Amino acid sequence: MKKVEAIIKPFKLDEVKEALIEAGIGGMTIVEVKGYGRQKGHTEIYRGAEYVVDFIPKVKIEVVVKDNQLDLVVEKVIEHAKTGKIGDGKIFIYDVRKAIRIRTLDVNEDAL
Repeated sequence: MKKVEAIIKPFKLDEVKEALIEAGIGGMTIVEVKGYGRQKGHTEIYRGAEYVVDFIPKVKIEVVVKDNQLDLVVEKVIEHAKTGKIGDGKIFIYDVRKAIRIRTLDVNEDAL
């Protein structure tokens, strides 16, 4: 099993979520996050005062999938999150050693 974490622009969330659902992904966790990378921050003006916004709002999608679903998930995230502009985000992939569904005690792929 693999855990896929995708950090994307917030306005792309619905598009990516729908693509993953259509691809048969049964569940996901969404977290609102802030961060910066090459995009850095930007300057805004509020009530006449200028200030720097260091951390840019993003959304992190977390999905645990069977090994044979990994390439499809990565493909769908890239296809639907990409704008071609700086700040599109990143995808991180981790090995999952064990998963347990608390209610039924199903283990590993049965727990997905």
